[in-house]
Amino acid sequence: MEMLRRSSVFAAEVMDVFDRSPTDKELVSQAKALCRDYIHSRLNRAGIGWSKPEHGLSASGGTIGEISSVLLWLGDELEYLRPNIYRNVARQLNITVASESVVSDAFLAVAADIFSTGVTWGKVVSLYAVAGALAVDCVRHGHPAMVHTIVDCMGEFVRKSLTSWLKKRGGWVDVTKCVVNTDPSFHSHWLVSVVCACGHYLKAMVFYFLREK
Repeated sequence: MEMLRRSSVFAAEVMDVFDRSPTDKELVSQAKALCRDYIHSRLNRAGIGWSKPEHGLSASGGTIGEISSVLLWLGDELEYLRPNIYRNVARQLNITVASESVVSDAFLAVAADIFSTGVTWGKVVSLYAVAGALAVDCVRHGHPAMVHTIVDCMGEFVRKSLTSWLKKRGGWVDVTKCVVNTDPSFHSHWLVSVVCACGHYLKAMVFYFLREK
């Protein structure tokens, strides 16, 4: 009973945050919560056992559940178009997932490259797809603790680079507007451009890490 009460209170507090203008701290917290939910979904899809986040967003309902669902749907579309980009990310980057510093540096470097020419929701979704794919690699290679490292890195990057952009759009709820347009050609153009860009960034990072070695 106590666990149910605490979970209900937590869900109510998080949903309240999404209903008003969020602070930087709240935007980062939400980014990490959405990242945990995204990773959990990708691990489930890969058939990999991993402890479910204490407060799953997809099941919480309300605005936050809708945001998570939209983020996952957009990620599905990206990964369907070019699955080779969002699989075996660690191998593409030529890194070992046994080192926390290597995983952190790799993720943050890819994030910086993706957003080097500006911020769009397409790039945000692409970064979550990279996070999910990298987490799958880490767990498959016996390093589930790296999942928390990736989530923390997402929070760090959002704090440093995306909070101002998110605030101007009213927070994470703005991503739900990405699915309003039902024109197939619009979705195709938007998704293909993002996929091509992400593929370019990953290739660039491969050369970067090879050079660093």
